[in-house]
Amino acid sequence: MSTFPQALVVFSGGQDSTTCLLQAIHDYGRENVHAISFHYGQRHNIELDKAKWLAQDLGVTHKLVNISEFTQLTSNALMDENAEISQARGAEFPNTFVAGRNAVFILLASIYAESQGIKKIILGVCETDYSGYPDCRDVFIKSMNVAVNLAMAKDFQLITPLMYLDKIQTWQMADELGALDYIKNHTHTCYLGVDGGCGECPSCQLRNNSYENYLALKN
Repeated sequence: MSTFPQALVVFSGGQDSTTCLLQAIHDYGRENVHAISFHYGQRHNIELDKAKWLAQDLGVTHKLVNISEFTQLTSNALMDENAEISQARGAEFPNTFVAGRNAVFILLASIYAESQGIKKIILGVCETDYSGYPDCRDVFIKSMNVAVNLAMAKDFQLITPLMYLDKIQTWQMADELGALDYIKNHTHTCYLGVDGGCGECPSCQLRNNSYENYLALKN
């Protein structure tokens, strides 16, 4: 029986969560790592396809949870394929902000973790390059940690390895894990669902610019 603790990674198949998954495998051993993904009615299936492929390729237990009825409660550019992606203006959030998504993800991940005897729950959220999403902030994660522990009388630990890293530092982290090319070639972050990235949406621009900046600093 393994002496290492188990960990659960909230996993989208994107750059950030895959970097966290690879770090978890490095720290705890792949046999002790679970990944959980959510079908919440997102406009493109590619990220779930990527998540499934990555989890299988990396040899970790993967749970896919269907919460697509989320679309009955809210709508935004990540859930409406006809909506145009737009950035925040003034005090507004970007229209890619999915209200309550991370709160729901954390609660459901905690329920699954409880059923598996897992205490460490890892999320790839970040408040440095967080696009204005309030549920990516450290104060929110800490408050949810308290909430799920009180709700289930457990001592879960919500871990956010990327919280204070910018995207350049996240690429550096992937490189230090020996996975720079793996992350670049196999993960998906494009808002428009283009395999390999459209190169134009805000997510692609942030990803590509930070990658080029990291290579420039590295060399």
